[in-house]
Amino acid sequence: MRRTVFALGTLATAAVFGLAAPGAAYAADGFLIVNGYPHFHPSGCYPAGDGSPTTVANRTHDAIAYVFTGPHCTGEVDSTVRPGRFTESDAGASVWID
Repeated sequence: MRRTVFALGTLATAAVFGLAAPGAAYAADGFLIVNGYPHFHPSGCYPAGDGSPTTVANRTHDAIAYVFTGPHCTGEVDSTVRPGRFTESDAGASVWID
């Protein structure tokens, strides 16, 4: 009986810790250059606009970057930057990459 209670307690503890473990975060392999500033293993939204044209160089292996017309990756997608490509946008205010 004592072994059964101990085994059930151990299984319950393992289940709680297993459910509480966070999922693995994903960031792109490589780097993204936004207006001359490199972002290594990029993921998410990056500010780009200061009124001048936005330049984006996508040096990742498999992630596509999207240049948005609004801050915080809002508004319209102005351009798409595939891996290994470069773009310059007059309307870009922020850049999103998965």
